[in-house]
Amino acid sequence: MNRKKKKYTGLYWFGGTLLVLIGLLAFLNTQDAKSELYGGKKVAEMNPATKQILDDPNYQQIILPDEISKKINNKDSFFVYFFASDCPSCQATTPKLMPLAKESGAFLHQYNLREFQEGFRQYNIEYTPTLVFFENGVEKERLVGGITPEPVEGGHTEEDFTQFFDKYKGSVKP
Repeated sequence: MNRKKKKYTGLYWFGGTLLVLIGLLAFLNTQDAKSELYGGKKVAEMNPATKQILDDPNYQQIILPDEISKKINNKDSFFVYFFASDCPSCQATTPKLMPLAKESGAFLHQYNLREFQEGFRQYNIEYTPTLVFFENGVEKERLVGGITPEPVEGGHTEEDFTQFFDKYKGSVKP
């Protein structure tokens, strides 16, 4: 009986060690994962709120700092939605705003200020969310604040956003 017990103990040790090694390997692989959406940035280095939205269909039109600079230098006309992945107002607004943009036929670039904090200073963003329209590479107009049921300070109605898109979408080149 003693010999049989030793045999099983060795098996348990082997199985336990194997499980620990597999777990460690899986952990190390997730630490090296990179996000194509964020220009190859390591997922492990991202804000936890950003990690949660990586696969969310409402956050798939991310524009990188180099891309927005290129559009400005090329004197393009385009919309940019400046948000922070951990901003409660942004989290409430984005699922409503993205369908509004699509219905209006406006392509809405999304700039995550939590991952690219230089955007706060570079684009003079004081509050999130902020929707900006650039015409010929120059800011033309902005809406500051999220979607609210009725017009209030720090917020706009869905109709306000729809009118904003409709006002400028003809200026955007496909």
